[in-house]
Amino acid sequence: MVNRVTRCVVMRSGSAAAAASALAAPALAQAWPSKPIRIICGYPAGGLTDVFARVYGEYIAEKTGQPVFVENKAGAAGAIAAEQVKAAPPDGYTLMQTISTTMIMNKVLFKKLPYDPDRDFALIAWFNAGHLPMVVNKDVPATNLKEFIDYARANRVSLGTYGAGSYPHVAAEALNRHYGLTMQAVHYRGEAPMWQEVASGAIQGGSGSYAAVSPLLQSGNGRAIAVPSRERSKKLPNVATFYEQGATDQAFLVRGWIGMVAPIGVPDDIVQKLSDMIVECGKTERIQKIIDTFGIDEAARDRVYFKKVMDEEAPVWIELVKSLNLEPQ
Repeated sequence: MVNRVTRCVVMRSGSAAAAASALAAPALAQAWPSKPIRIICGYPAGGLTDVFARVYGEYIAEKTGQPVFVENKAGAAGAIAAEQVKAAPPDGYTLMQTISTTMIMNKVLFKKLPYDPDRDFALIAWFNAGHLPMVVNKDVPATNLKEFIDYARANRVSLGTYGAGSYPHVAAEALNRHYGLTMQAVHYRGEAPMWQEVASGAIQGGSGSYAAVSPLLQSGNGRAIAVPSRERSKKLPNVATFYEQGATDQAFLVRGWIGMVAPIGVPDDIVQKLSDMIVECGKTERIQKIIDTFGIDEAARDRVYFKKVMDEEAPVWIELVKSLNLEPQ
């Protein structure tokens, strides 16, 4: 005997399914969190991205009563972590802590990405990564940008970076274009080896985070000559910005940052709760001490601000990285 399903039954079943689907997201949001949360960090332990993942994660744990675990999945400029988070269920239990390279520059640096930075993630919170001062070896006779440019015109100069397409790489090439120089960008596997080479005099300078370069500055083996952004760093108040010193290229105005995201499809209520918790955490004494140590002038911002940064600054970064004429991997 063949069971015939009438059109009326199909419609009733479809309506029931639609209603169940509509109720699922609010129900999930109300129950969240009912189990441990994990934050996948796209970069190695010990760096600022990892530090923020762990400290803000601890605050989320305190506020929700659920454990928060941080997993470091470094590699491919954050693409490995991004692919894993993209594939995770959109239920608010898997988050990603990453940087601007993963969310923006990789679109130019790779021929094909296993994720879409613009479509696969819900933005939660934005974190300032601080100023990235340009520092030269103590034997380079320059105390400001003009003196350094004059030195570079008369001498062979190499500037360190912590990766092709990174901010230091962009800055070095922007200086070459702006002043008609031929300085060489030398790529390292992170800031630590780069600053070691600057300290030894193997290369003449580089750009990077205040926290990583501060030992070099305090020892007297390095000297800061300029900082990007329109405002001076609170940690280096006597060091003029590139802009103040006549370098008005967009490369010296953009910011590096860290971001927390979730797989697209996470209920909006959960995303908002996370965003609010992160901003709230940024006001705590512990976070204020950390950002002061790293020379960062502001704490975490909410998801609305994060979207504004993506909308306004991503196109600028894309054009800057394209100007390097790098061969995509």
